[in-house]
Amino acid sequence: EDIIGAAINPYSRQSPNDFIQTGVSAIDLCTSLVRGQKLPIFSASGLPHNDIALQIARQAKLKDSDEEFIVVFCAMGITAEEYNFFRSDLERTGALENAVLFVNLADDPAVERIITPRLALTAAEYLAFEKDYHVLVIYTDMTNYCDALRQIGAAREEVPGRRGYPGYMYTDLAMLYERAGLVKGKKGSITQFPILTMPGDDITHPIPDLSGYITEGQIVISRELHQQGIYPPINVLPSLSRLMGSCIGEKTTREDHKSVSDQMYAAYAQGRELRGLVAIVGEDALNERDKQLLDFSGVFEDKFLRQTRDEDRSIDETLDLCWTLMSSIDTKYLVRLDQKWIDKYHPDNKA
Repeated sequence: EDIIGAAINPYSRQSPNDFIQTGVSAIDLCTSLVRGQKLPIFSASGLPHNDIALQIARQAKLKDSDEEFIVVFCAMGITAEEYNFFRSDLERTGALENAVLFVNLADDPAVERIITPRLALTAAEYLAFEKDYHVLVIYTDMTNYCDALRQIGAAREEVPGRRGYPGYMYTDLAMLYERAGLVKGKKGSITQFPILTMPGDDITHPIPDLSGYITEGQIVISRELHQQGIYPPINVLPSLSRLMGSCIGEKTTREDHKSVSDQMYAAYAQGRELRGLVAIVGEDALNERDKQLLDFSGVFEDKFLRQTRDEDRSIDETLDLCWTLMSSIDTKYLVRLDQKWIDKYHPDNKA
């Protein structure tokens, strides 16, 4: 096989619509992952992105199905310690039997780092489109890959672009990310999970910026939540899944999913905003609604976001948990929820 790979003919691509349950509430509710999607993790140095990626690799499955994913793990420029962490976790859970590893360590040549993801994707395409497997490709860390591109570009005396990265970096990243998806008439699929660390926590840096243009959303990991001791520290506000609309609802997850997701997001966003206000005017200045929303933002982080590294919540458990948490807010303030769902799922009405 040619490792550069051929582009999937746009006409033969199939639209993804199978919801993948990752067991991580923040992802399943707010940025639902679809089979065949490319959804990167925007992280920063010292944050637990590797733990999150491994938890997803361990737990990812279609709802009500036992079909296992094959994991293709592509490591670029990671330390031996990180590699051992990944390997031992895959061994511990028995996932290593269903995994293919392509590893380029930090002390390996940069030029090899550029072919590592191409080798990994070629293996993934073989497994998906010739052997009918569902493949989850995890790359870590795209930032090291882009730095290698810059290094090789500098050595070849190419004209640099933004921040010294080559001008063709966008094209180059697209050649990797676009090798995800479903092909009509083939049973297999490739879902990509690129991990990138944003240099200096800067989401406008060329690497996250260009990745965000190509991929179908992003999961943003927050240093602030991590410092509060919350795992997984996913900030749902800037996170997004562009394919979520096609994969949630009555047929795939649950009829109230969209409504609950909107309400949880809105209430949390308002609660977060109020924190800034409270720091200035104090809590006594708030009215009843604002007090409830402010309290909710804390509960959202503590009860909804927080879960253990081995906790695998089904989408129904996640939605039921949301209803329980939202019941601390008067229903008249829950303006994003349809009344029919309140009648059907609200804890007060269920009893």
